[in-house]
Amino acid sequence: WPLCLCRSPLSCRTARDILFYAEMVLILVIGDLHIPHRAYDLPAKFKKLLVAGKIQHILSTGNLCTKETHDYLKSLASDLHVVRGDFDENTTYPDTKVVTIGQFKIGLIHGHTVVPWGDHEALNMVQRQLDVDILISGHTHRFETYEVNNKFFINPGSATGAYSSITSDVVPTFALMDIQASHVITYVYQLRGEEVKVEKIDYTKAA
Repeated sequence: WPLCLCRSPLSCRTARDILFYAEMVLILVIGDLHIPHRAYDLPAKFKKLLVAGKIQHILSTGNLCTKETHDYLKSLASDLHVVRGDFDENTTYPDTKVVTIGQFKIGLIHGHTVVPWGDHEALNMVQRQLDVDILISGHTHRFETYEVNNKFFINPGSATGAYSSITSDVVPTFALMDIQASHVITYVYQLRGEEVKVEKIDYTKAA
């Protein structure tokens, strides 16, 4: 099972424990799959971890590209939220979406309309416009999290490791968020070579 690289000093469950711990409310954060144009499929080691019935919500930054990929995600959790990426065939996906889960308002965008792409100041402005606690964005194909003024920002990267015009070294990544009252634990899954590594990031909403 995956190794764990924790940013916080708290102990971290293995990937198997995270996905099979019954009391968790798990949110899969995933995007930029680009199947079949830039990638054949999700990495097999990721697909083995993503089990139907263990994830309650899915938030996708888009660029699923096809109905087949949409339907696959829908098979993992019926509560699927997707925003439109610049390569999505489905024109009915919204450009932005705000979802409330527990105590958190979560904003979702693809990120191709944020200029410069991935720019923190521009993303901070989107967060303020949407008035959310957490902003999820994609497009850069590069995993990133940061916190500004007690607001949490996450980019899940590309789950397939699809190539990007921004970076040539794309590591396949996705994230699982576990919401517990005003606290969120984000588990980031990275496929490095043949090994899946897990990193844990903590965020607590101010009272």
